[in-house]
Amino acid sequence: MDSASIELPGSEITAIQHGEDGTLRLHFSRALIIKTMTGSRERTRWWQAGDLVLEEVEMGIDSGDPPAGTLVCSGGDIEDNVFTYRDMIPLPLMSRGCIGCDLGFQGSAYRLRARGSAIRLEMVDVAKYIDHLRPA
Repeated sequence: MDSASIELPGSEITAIQHGEDGTLRLHFSRALIIKTMTGSRERTRWWQAGDLVLEEVEMGIDSGDPPAGTLVCSGGDIEDNVFTYRDMIPLPLMSRGCIGCDLGFQGSAYRLRARGSAIRLEMVDVAKYIDHLRPA
């Protein structure tokens, strides 16, 4: 089975918007995607823009305001009910229930912590190829 996931470390976020309707939208200007094909030991790296959207969000008390400018993710967790995705987001992603995120950013003490009732990825355009990841 072919699979794809966003690799959080190194992915770039250019906007974090917390709307009045309780929606939190993280805009990835450059989400790094790792694709694996069935039967192949090689993987490929791509990039694509898109949004991670959380609904009915409660922000963590220490989240505060993010630093200005483009943020480069250093890693973190995406919680989807009983699953925790460490340093990655599966593609596609659309889920309801007990969801959350806890993300860190390079060169900053800021952490984005949020809980909500639904999560989804809205990818834009077509993924662009970067390189092959060959096993050692």
